[in-house]
Parts: sequence; structure tokens; C-alpha cells
Amino acid sequence: MSDSLLDKINSPADIKHFTREEIDRLCSEIRERLIETVAQNGGHLASNLGVVELTVAMHRVFDSPHDQFVFDVGHQCYTHKLLTGRREQFSTLRTEGGMSGFPKPSESEHDPMISGHSSTSISAATGLAAAKKLKGDDGCVVAVIGDGALTGGMSYEGLNNLGRMHERVIVILNDNKMSISKNVGSMARYLAGIRTRRGYIRVKTKISRALQKVPFIGAKINGLFFRSKKALKGAILHRRGTIFEDMGFLYIGPVDGHNEKLLERTLNVAKSMSDRPVLIHICTVKGKGYEPAELKPKVFHGISGFDIDSGEPKHGSTTFSEVFAQCLSEFAGEDETVCAVTAAMKSGTALSDFASTYRRRFYDVGIAEGHAVTFCAGMAANGMRPVFAVYSSFLQRGYDQLIHDVAIQNLNVTFAIDRGGIVGEDGETHQGLFDTAMLGTIPNFHIYCPAYFSEMKPMLYKSMYLYSGASAVRYPRGSEKYKPEGFAAEGNDYDLIGSGGDILAVTYGRIFGNLCQAAERLNAEGGRADLLKLGLVKPVPGEAVKAASAYTTVVFFEEGIRHGGVGEDFCSLLCGSGWKGNFVICAVDDRFIPHASVNSALAKLGLDTDGMYHTLKQQYPLAAKPQNA
Repeated sequence: MSDSLLDKINSPADIKHFTREEIDRLCSEIRERLIETVAQNGGHLASNLGVVELTVAMHRVFDSPHDQFVFDVGHQCYTHKLLTGRREQFSTLRTEGGMSGFPKPSESEHDPMISGHSSTSISAATGLAAAKKLKGDDGCVVAVIGDGALTGGMSYEGLNNLGRMHERVIVILNDNKMSISKNVGSMARYLAGIRTRRGYIRVKTKISRALQKVPFIGAKINGLFFRSKKALKGAILHRRGTIFEDMGFLYIGPVDGHNEKLLERTLNVAKSMSDRPVLIHICTVKGKGYEPAELKPKVFHGISGFDIDSGEPKHGSTTFSEVFAQCLSEFAGEDETVCAVTAAMKSGTALSDFASTYRRRFYDVGIAEGHAVTFCAGMAANGMRPVFAVYSSFLQRGYDQLIHDVAIQNLNVTFAIDRGGIVGEDGETHQGLFDTAMLGTIPNFHIYCPAYFSEMKPMLYKSMYLYSGASAVRYPRGSEKYKPEGFAAEGNDYDLIGSGGDILAVTYGRIFGNLCQAAERLNAEGGRADLLKLGLVKPVPGEAVKAASAYTTVVFFEEGIRHGGVGEDFCSLLCGSGWKGNFVICAVDDRFIPHASVNSALAKLGLDTDGMYHTLKQQYPLAAKPQNA
């Protein structure tokens, strides 16, 4: 029989009566399980290692699911999943049909909200708490938000509204000095200032511990002490309280986020406060307990897999992100108006070398995509040439700014849209399936989609220099796919391969490689399918539409949402020209795509080689032709 404590936990209730020694042992076992699983499956390791003690303490003090936990971004929920009845499924983390890497209500009653994007937890927790009050439910709601997420404007909207309400919400600020890259901005400096006020912290902690020991009335007096600690703080620090207190919160902290016993005591104090929201400021180490992750938290924030003994990640081939960054650096070396902007994604968008080489022209604005878009608009208005490198799913948060601050003013801002299309194991919240449809609604916007590395530089050049308004280069996660022999990928607005075929197959981006293989397979069986590869997808080149009008059947494959996508736009233009043939679209129909490998997801969507082949074969009248045609 296993002597593992973790293997005996089937619900949070199982840990409530553990001894102090057992809690310490449990935290060690959890870290071992996290490291083993992420090394195999990939995932977010550093952030999860940093909140082990916090999550254990939360489940010891509160009663989930009656008390509800909202994890900001959500990628630090692994310990929470281990403690809430999902231990036996944990080995399936981020695998197809297995456990999601983010909170998911359909997976467990202990996950009240899906969360995959940053800075949303306080708003969600406030809404959950308001609903609880209206229903007469006395449960608490706890929002865990990192200091990195506090660079996002929505977190302040949540703080601003929660601070004036009387909901039972506890906000836990997990301060580890990191988002993905090192945190930037005034809030990072402000929190650093709070962390250094050790004199105040020592005095406050000693008084609190003494009060807790007073029989019968100690806890109540301690509560009064925390409510009135502004006076103590003023006497010790000779300054005002924190910004959080000014916003209406009871502020507690900073607290050692790896002292589980102290965390329990602090959470119990916060739980006793029913008349105002509480903010607990804890300090943690990202990657705690695994030296490679502590030394390189950026590398181990999100990692595909690694060797546990050495800590070395599994290296893949060259990526589109890296090729983009190299091209941008070349342009920056020739043009001093070129600037790079990112939203806490310097390493994720491969801009680390650019940041070192062109330090004055690199800007990391934190997790603030809306601000980043308008910031770029301001730079462009004053003659600079900004390029905003951003993941597709994160650009969604800047849609209003794209229209109002960039497009309407026809400003020359370039968007390098990383992770366009299926991203794989991160699932629904991170799939880049909506960008072309979203940007396709904006007048005068130009969108290029390279299928191969050799197309990145010419397409990026066109986006930056050819147009006076907004443009984008959209590229996928990972490397390039199959390239047919003899095909020169030069970054043209469109390429037509073949002539006189009975079917025209159209696509753009990386799945063009899959389409080439599907067409080769069909042609080997006696079919005649020509290919049209779009490089410019918004606006669709008129000459490409004219070329398609020569075919009676056109099949459009798209690694994106169907409704409002490039395929529907192409069909509308083609039919508008008087064409009356058969048009078929194979794209993502009205649904979200769950986590799975990129190849598996594409196969299920019919966008891999086999799927495209079968779609073409269904449209191609092979039965009407001689086998030797």
C-alpha cells in the first residue's frame, strides 16, 4: 500500500486534519508530482510550484465548492486540481481527452469559472460574490491574482468596483515579481516598496501572534487590530496606507507565501471579516522547490517538456516567432523609426535579442494589450514605425483600440500576430482562430499570412512600408510544414499552382503544406486539382478571385473560424463577380476547440493531409473518369 499522502486525497476535506508534519510532507509530494507531470506533458511549471503552500492553506481554511476560488489566468491551478478529486486523472494533464491545464467548470464543481486570460479574476469574483449575497449564500469567494496581472487594466476596474461594495471577497495578491517576463511598470516598483518595509512587518507580526494567544477573545481583538492597523502603520512608517486601503480594502501583508502555517492564520483572519473586502499580499518564489525553475522562471513558465535531472528543455526546430524577430531586427538596423512593442511576452514572441540590441526602441508594456495598441497609435502619430508582437488570442482584448485609435486614424501600426490558428494543448482560451475574422471587419486593414519562413521578410516589409494604415502579419506557433518541390515561396499576394484542373483548392498559412500533399495524392490517382495559395488575405486580391472564377468547383480550407472568415469573404467576392459554381468551405464551424496536439486538432477539423484529400475527393468526379486519365 502506498505511503504517499497525496495518493490518499480524494477531496479537500481529506487534508483538513493533517498534522503540521504531514502538511509539509504533502507540499513536497505535490511539487514532485507537478515536476514529473509537466516534464512529460508540458505545461506551466514555475507558476504552479510557487503557489503550492498557498493552495493547500486555502483548502484547509475554506470549504470548496461552497467557498469558491478564482485563479487569475488559471495556469497556476494544478495543485488545486490535485486536491479536488482529480488526482487520478492528473497524468492526463493537457492531453487530448484528459484534464485541462486551466480551471474548467465542466471538469469539476470546484472550478466556478473558466480562466485562461489575465486580469479577470477580481471582476469574476465580485460577480460570484454578488450572486451569493442575492441568494442568501454566506460562502466566501477568493480571487488569486499575480502581480503580473496587476499590469492589466481590467484588474483595476475590478478593484475599483469591489472596494466600494460589501461583498465577501478575499483578493490574494501573489507577488513573485514575474508575469512571464520580469514585471514592468510603476506597480512593480510600488509592490517592491511595500516588500521592503520590514520594520512595519516585524512589529505587526509580533503583535498579531501575541493577540492570537489570548484565550477566548484573542481572535476578536486580532480582528480589531487588523481593522485599525492604519494607525499603527502611520506611526511606524510615517506615511499613508497602501493604495489598496485607499480603495476600500482591508490590506494584510506582505506575508511569506511559502509559510503554510502563517498563510492559514492570515486566511482565517481574512475569513472573519464580513463587512469589507480583504486584500492579502503574499510574496512567493516562482519555481519554488525546483532549482532549474527558480533560476530560469521565464523558461519554465510554459514549457513543452524537459529532462528532470538536468532541467534542460526539449528543443524543437526553428519557429516562425524566431524568424519574425530576426527579420524585425534587420529592419530596425536599417531604420531608426522601427520599434518593437510587447505585452509581457518578450521571450514568448522571441524579442529578447531585439530588446538587447535596440534597448531604446523596445517596449514591454506589461499585460495590457489594449494599452499597447493605443500606445503604438501614439508612436505612429509622431512618426515612429511600431510593431506590436502579440499572441492571436490576446489581441482580442484590444479590438476597440484597433478600430478607434489605429484604423479610424489610418495610422501606420504593424501587428505581428503570433500563434495564429490552432495552438494545441492550451486549449479553448488560447486557440488563435478569431483573428482573421475579427480584423477582417476593420476597414483598410491589410493581413498577410506566410506559409513558409522565406515569406516572413517580404510580407513583414509590405506590412510595415507598403501601406499607410494598419497591417498585420499572422503566423502560427511552431515551424513550417511541407513545401512542394520547385515551389518558390516569395511572399506574393497569391500563388496559383497548376492550370486547367477541374477543382481549385484555396487556403493560406501553414496548412498550405497539408493541402499540397493532399493534392499530390489526389493527382496521383488521376485527379486534376489546382491550388491557390493566398498570401494577402485582407483584402483578398482581386486577381486571385478572377483566377478562381475559371473553375466550376472551389474548395476553401481555413485554419480559423468559418463565420466572417477569409473563406466566406472569398466566396462573397467570387459570387459577386457573377460566378455560379460550387463553393465548399472547410473551416472551424461555430464552436470552440478543446486542448489536443496541433496535429490531432487539425485532423479532427479535416485540415490535415488526409482530411483535405477526402474533402477534395468527395468533390472530384473520379468515378466519371477513366482510371488512366
